Amino acid sequence: MGRWEPNAQERLQHAAMTLFLERGYTEVTVAEIAERAGVTKRTFFNHFTDKREVLFAGAPAFEDRVVQYLAEADDGLDAIDAAVMALTRAGTDLLANYVEYADVRRKVIAASPELHERNLIKMSSLAAAITRALDTHRESSRAAAFAAQAAVTVFTAAYDDWTEDTTAEFDALMQESLTCLRKAVHPI
Repeated sequence: MGRWEPNAQERLQHAAMTLFLERGYTEVTVAEIAERAGVTKRTFFNHFTDKREVLFAGAPAFEDRVVQYLAEADDGLDAIDAAVMALTRAGTDLLANYVEYADVRRKVIAASPELHERNLIKMSSLAAAITRALDTHRESSRAAAFAAQAAVTVFTAAYDDWTEDTTAEFDALMQESLTCLRKAVHPI
């Protein structure tokens, strides 16, 4: 392997995305990702539990940031607005780190039922974290769960739009998605 080089996690993510793009997710092994990144398989497993997690590495930090921003939200905001604000701020903060491979990631997940399921699990975890934060601070359990699910739906739609055009302003995409949700729930 040679001399130790910094940023192993970023190099592993870059290698994985490049290989996924070149050959497809199912055709790439952990050993190939590690080799392309210039690290051992052991180093790969120091950073990721499995190959799927390369695509979801930022999820825990994102969830933590959303909960932090939700705790800082103005008490005057209703639950869904507070949750959307927290998701918008976290998205604006962290998505810039994923611009290079946003489209590849979206396509890889869409092409794999296993990865689509993993993405749904991550979104469910995010909604549960938002529910707990809302339930603690401002809403009943049921209202918190409804607001959290709605806010995650808004985020998912905005994120999908952003992956198709990473030059778009994420906060504008979030507001467009929230407006669409409000129109769907309360038609004029």
